Amino acid sequence: MSRRPDTLLLLFWLIGTLLVGFILLPLIGLGATQTGASLARVANMVEVRQAIALSVEASFITVAIAAVAGVPLAYALAHTQWPGKGVVGAIIDLPIAVPHTVSGIALLIVLGREGILGAPAQSLLGLKFWGTIAGVVAAMLFVSAPYAVNAARIGFEAVDPRLHQIARTLGLGPWRTFFKITLPLARREVAVGLTLTFARAISEFGAVVIIAYYPMTAPVEIYNLFLRFGLNEAAAAAVLLLIVALTLFGLFRWLAYDAGNRVRERW
Repeated sequence: MSRRPDTLLLLFWLIGTLLVGFILLPLIGLGATQTGASLARVANMVEVRQAIALSVEASFITVAIAAVAGVPLAYALAHTQWPGKGVVGAIIDLPIAVPHTVSGIALLIVLGREGILGAPAQSLLGLKFWGTIAGVVAAMLFVSAPYAVNAARIGFEAVDPRLHQIARTLGLGPWRTFFKITLPLARREVAVGLTLTFARAISEFGAVVIIAYYPMTAPVEIYNLFLRFGLNEAAAAAVLLLIVALTLFGLFRWLAYDAGNRVRERW
């Protein structure tokens, strides 16, 4: 007996394909406008190479901070029940709803030279946020942290609580249970969250351009090239950033899913 095609599924695939095409078409069009000579010319510009390197460096720092601070918070949100839990979750999601230029202004007020935290940090620690890589990382972290926390929280919530109980009965303490059982089982979601954090951080413009116009990250440098030289130079630099960002994003995404699948197969 032949199986009838699922018309609803086919319709949904058709609708989804339109969205996929809408996402791909501008990127393909951007790449198609560039030649090897134009990419080489822009790649030879020192300021472009420095801007891309700064974006990559600051994004990795952002991911490291998100891992150290966001993953524990995600675990706490997943494994505790108290009245203020929903409020904390909503606060974590706030940067997603706040326009990024507003985020930059808010960060500048708090972390600027005369800011609430900026002035004490500069006087006590020598740490300056305005116009430094520290400011770049602060802006990137503000807009990208929700992705790390939310993805890791989903992973921790998906771990069967009975495994924690079994581990405790076998004599494992909370630390060993977390590192030996919970974290490995939630590894894929944690890795995916950090991958999305990296992607969001390296592409950030609005918040960064306000709190740290200099040193220029790649998105800011692309905008500067557009203002100075027009579309062609900016498009070439955009393609270079796209190549770097998509290569790293693809690598991290593959590692996240491959590592997560291997851990789940083992369990």
